[in-house]
Amino acid sequence: MIEKNKEYIFDIVDQGYEGEGIAKTEEGFTIFVPEALKGERVKIKIVKVKKNYAYGKLIEIITHSENREIPVCPIFKRCGGCSLQHTSYNNQLEIKTQRVKDCVTKIGKLDSSLVKNTLGMKNPYRYRNKVQLPVGINKGELQIGFFAPRSHDIINMESCFIQDEAADKVVKIVRAWIIKNNIKPYIVEGEYSKEGLLRHIMVRRGFKTYEVMVVLVTTSEKVPHKDELINALIEGIPEIKSIMLNISSKPTNVILGDKSIVLYGKDLISDYIGDFKFNISPLSFFQVNPVQTEILYSKALEFAGLSGKETVFDAYCGTGTISLFLSQKAKKVYGVEIVPEAIENAIENAKENGIDNVEFRVGKSEEIIPQMIEEGIKADVVVVDPPRKGCEKSLLEAIADMAPQRIVYVSCDPSTLARDLAILKEMGYETIKVQPVDMFPQTGHVEVVTLLVKER
Repeated sequence: MIEKNKEYIFDIVDQGYEGEGIAKTEEGFTIFVPEALKGERVKIKIVKVKKNYAYGKLIEIITHSENREIPVCPIFKRCGGCSLQHTSYNNQLEIKTQRVKDCVTKIGKLDSSLVKNTLGMKNPYRYRNKVQLPVGINKGELQIGFFAPRSHDIINMESCFIQDEAADKVVKIVRAWIIKNNIKPYIVEGEYSKEGLLRHIMVRRGFKTYEVMVVLVTTSEKVPHKDELINALIEGIPEIKSIMLNISSKPTNVILGDKSIVLYGKDLISDYIGDFKFNISPLSFFQVNPVQTEILYSKALEFAGLSGKETVFDAYCGTGTISLFLSQKAKKVYGVEIVPEAIENAIENAKENGIDNVEFRVGKSEEIIPQMIEEGIKADVVVVDPPRKGCEKSLLEAIADMAPQRIVYVSCDPSTLARDLAILKEMGYETIKVQPVDMFPQTGHVEVVTLLVKER
């Protein structure tokens, strides 16, 4: 029987999706060991025991895995941003491929051979074009960084190796300004402060345009010494095109408020995915890894198999990024999204790129698409890119009743994807191939694009 606070030696026999090693007792009891790797022999201390599993703290690695690497980030063990820096990038890709295979076979009841190897990056660092950093004070020390896992404790950060370098420069300048002018952070000793002013620093960077946006998220419009900060940012980072103030006064975990004020430059920056230009505001959704986004969307376009004669539905279309990619080879694309602001952005993005064969509608996909079908609008191909919870069953039923020849399913959660693939199989759709794409290197997240065809 495994006991809390006792030390044990185990072989790590499997790998969890967030980089944790998995050990088994002779009776089959499971122990999760963060930072341990499959193939290693380790000494651990048990820190938590549940009915069917336990957690162990890594004390010593007796036998090292050939896949182990020294994390490039000095705060890797404490920060909640990354979970896989301790293993080689090739092994990260294998872990993600295996995760998708496990979901497809165990939940979807499909053959694992349908899953292709995960498409990775040449350089799996410095890929994120957006960062949101909480600002706080703890034991008298200013903290700017990421939250530790499952807490509001900020891990102080000088440099983040998965963010664009511009973010590091912004943080350094803002940090100096806060200290010099005694600006009060919003988070004090891990709790929200009624007197605090500065909540978050958000930085966005155009991957192809190099344009930089800085957003100060504050509880008030009144920011002392803001001109000093503006001048320091412009002088230190010439690529800055926009400095914004976002007002967020409610005591919630939601980072951005509804009101934004321009302090310098424009209220947006621009960037490209493929040949398409997109305008990005503080509140805009835009994929954080533009390199892999282009690969993901190109794969979705390939799976759609368009010849120029097809009508396509793009469910959960967001700001229209996939819709624009599909428009290159479709006769007509209809995008549906529940967020009105996203549809406004989608319409503007289509105009910006001179695309006239797309139409966007606001509402729930599971409600709007059946209405479109009743209007006599039917799709030859349907693309879905739902949130983490997957597609509503009513939407899948409406799609199946319409009987498009192909469905392209883009997913950020392999488990809900696999569930929906099983549902679609019952509705007469065969899964042809499942392609994972590594949108978030150094983390356990993986994006997947899947092709399904109507069974004859």
